[in-house]
Amino acid sequence: MTSDDVITFTVDVKNIGKVSGAEVVQLYVSDEKSSLPRPIKELKGFKKVFLEPGESEKVTFTIGKKELSFYDDTKGQWIAEPGKFTALIGNSSDNIIGKINFELKR
Repeated sequence: MTSDDVITFTVDVKNIGKVSGAEVVQLYVSDEKSSLPRPIKELKGFKKVFLEPGESEKVTFTIGKKELSFYDDTKGQWIAEPGKFTALIGNSSDNIIGKINFELKR
């Protein structure tokens, strides 16, 4: 993606149980190489879905340059560095069920 683009991630969530339930789907992004120290996983979005038994729903997240930016205090501004990223989907930061790599180009 370029800095003018957005990228969309969609995941199917299904209630495989016998009772109504809810799940919080979370999107994290990991910057593979940054000029400044950054968290290993940065939360970029979350959505709570309520599902009846056997019901499924698509959960979609869209991110762009803004969500990939971080504040560089040496430059005094928000920047989005080109490079490789990994999008991680799960219901918590330590329960990641899907990953996809992408690249931000100039």
